[in-house]
Amino acid sequence: MGSLVSNHMEENLKKQQEFMAFNSRLQMERQILLQNQMRERQMAMQIAWSREFLKYFGTFFTVAAVGMTVGAIKKKRPALFAPVVPLGFILAYQMDTAYGTFIHRMRGEAENIMTSQRGRLDMPHGIPTLDSIEKARRAQSHLTSLEK
Repeated sequence: MGSLVSNHMEENLKKQQEFMAFNSRLQMERQILLQNQMRERQMAMQIAWSREFLKYFGTFFTVAAVGMTVGAIKKKRPALFAPVVPLGFILAYQMDTAYGTFIHRMRGEAENIMTSQRGRLDMPHGIPTLDSIEKARRAQSHLTSLEK
């Protein structure tokens, strides 16, 4: 009789462990999906910002380029046209960021860094551990209690 109860308890424990492992996996998958959706939304906002900024900067560049060109021609001083060159580089960069392949090139470079230059990604003092977080929490709690 005792072995039947023991077998039943072991079976229940095994089922409970499987259920907990399944739930843990499901929770992790949801967390990964949530973080990815947040990353996608942030990237979309950055691209939208670049596109909006490009509208304003493009307008400024056009007005400035026309004004500098007209001024250079009227005063016969080509040096007045010189600021168009660096402004043109900024405009090209913004266009690439907003509509070009900038993000693809940046992603490729990031992948390259992650595979061949892993040491550049190390955090100072290493990855935070539960102990280091708890130690910082206790220190903060101690400081807060001293201030009161």
